[in-house]
Amino acid sequence: MSLICPLCHQPLLLQTASYRCDTGHQFDLAKEGYVNLLPVQHKSSRQPGDSPEMLLARREFLDAGYYQPLRDRVAAWLSQRLPAVSAQLLDIGCGEGYYTAEMAAALPQAQVYGLDVAKAAIRMAAKRYRAIKFCVASSQRLPFANASLDGIVRIYAPCNEEELSRVVKPGGYLLTVTPGAHHLEQFKALIYREVQLHAAEEKVYAGFNQVAQESLRYRMTLSSVAATTLLQMTPFAWRAREEVWQTLAAATAFDCEADFTLTLWQRT
Repeated sequence: MSLICPLCHQPLLLQTASYRCDTGHQFDLAKEGYVNLLPVQHKSSRQPGDSPEMLLARREFLDAGYYQPLRDRVAAWLSQRLPAVSAQLLDIGCGEGYYTAEMAAALPQAQVYGLDVAKAAIRMAAKRYRAIKFCVASSQRLPFANASLDGIVRIYAPCNEEELSRVVKPGGYLLTVTPGAHHLEQFKALIYREVQLHAAEEKVYAGFNQVAQESLRYRMTLSSVAATTLLQMTPFAWRAREEVWQTLAAATAFDCEADFTLTLWQRT
């Protein structure tokens, strides 16, 4: 077991329906099967993360298959690199589990974990995907033992880079997904006078070497509901005027481009 206590950092052992450490801290499993490892003193707000309404809209959008090419590519990369048997894999910022579930399907003999700060997201994920171990926790304080994971996936999620290097085994992998230059530029054209392309993420992870990078770019034709939901899922939503929302709601279809950059890093 790779989980550690968020309070004293001792190993957590599952006993009946609770995780316990030798110090005496106890974390009960919820009826959905997840565990909450986010102590109140580690919360940045009363209900951190996305709201239940936003999560339901996001699940509907993802279930429609618009981001399935990304999900499939992430799963393929992992299945090619991680051990076929007994791999330990973590999806940081897993949300309602759309990508996490495909990772588990691609690595049926692995132990896959999903972590998110939003309790509502983890509850949704755990109800649908029973074979995955989900936990409510902060990506800034990963509740995993040192050098215990074979891989971590970070799809747009915030992270603590020191924590990533702490928990990934030597030779293990970090897979990141970031926006490509042309990602959703059609939404930008509705909002801004001048469209600025996404700048490439110039990040170097201490303790990791970059070993592969790939661009995934394709066109999407969205329904009006999917277009408004997708805009809500982006930072552009804060700058969208009312007429932008009305334009999307009235559209029979909205064509836009998905553009992702997948980067694979290996722990030195």
